[in-house]
Amino acid sequence: MSSSATLRARIPEALTGLRLDQALATVFDQHSRSRLQGWIREGRVRLDDRIVSQRHRIQGGEKVEIEVVYDTVQAAQAEAIDLDIIHEDTHIIVINKPAGLVVHPGAGNQQHTLMNALMHHTDELGKLPRAGIVHRLDKDTTGLMVIAKTPEAHTRLVAAIQARRVRRQYLALVRGELIGGGTIDQPVGRHPVKRTRMAIHHAGKPARTHYVIEERLRGFTLLRCSLETGRTHQIRVHMASLKHPVVGDPVYGGRAFVPPGYAESVRDSIRAFKRQALHACLLELAHPDSGELMSWQAPLPDDFSDLLGVIRDHG
Repeated sequence: MSSSATLRARIPEALTGLRLDQALATVFDQHSRSRLQGWIREGRVRLDDRIVSQRHRIQGGEKVEIEVVYDTVQAAQAEAIDLDIIHEDTHIIVINKPAGLVVHPGAGNQQHTLMNALMHHTDELGKLPRAGIVHRLDKDTTGLMVIAKTPEAHTRLVAAIQARRVRRQYLALVRGELIGGGTIDQPVGRHPVKRTRMAIHHAGKPARTHYVIEERLRGFTLLRCSLETGRTHQIRVHMASLKHPVVGDPVYGGRAFVPPGYAESVRDSIRAFKRQALHACLLELAHPDSGELMSWQAPLPDDFSDLLGVIRDHG
């Protein structure tokens, strides 16, 4: 299903000579040029009540109307799922996602997802692609996510993420003792054989992860990772490539490993941590409406914090 609205404006004289799609990208800068070009091709753009091509040259002063259509997510059923909302205004929502919450409905996960929760939180999100979700976290990764509440905010947030203007930092507990920070610059793509997994692959998309040491522990290292790109499983794949996989990672971590010398109770606590020890701790972006630089931080969830406490106390 879809929702529609009408955008109206007059083309400034200063844009004389530009192609229609270029002019529209200036006048309606809350929308991407590719989205505007799609509406032109679909005949949804009228210039002085005429349908013209995207290559049409602007004379200046024309009246433009766009019948915009947004895909909706009515197929996702609203569900009363509690959300830890860190910030909300008329344009965005920032949440602290818990472990175990799938972001999008998919095969075998049509219910009990973040999208279902957002549909219940406000009906307006049903008018946006994916209920306003512009990036994702893995099911068992915790931490901060931003959600758009308006079409304009959605377009601007997607553009900011693509332009790498959204700052994201993660805390990751990894196996082994690193001696310093660094940068991993290796492409990540679908595993050529195990299609449910990602891998460093020459045919993958560029991926860059920066990491610094947050805390050294016996047999483990707590890292602060910063992403330049946001590929699926990026930190998990990159750290595993260094032979320092994220603790508890069921896909890339291999068999549970506990360094020698720990008490059996500590070994049990480490083995019992059945998800990746990865938390999106910081999110910083320019507000899509005001342009104000905003930043949020989220503390470690209890299970992650407790695991660190056990290792610190006995390591």
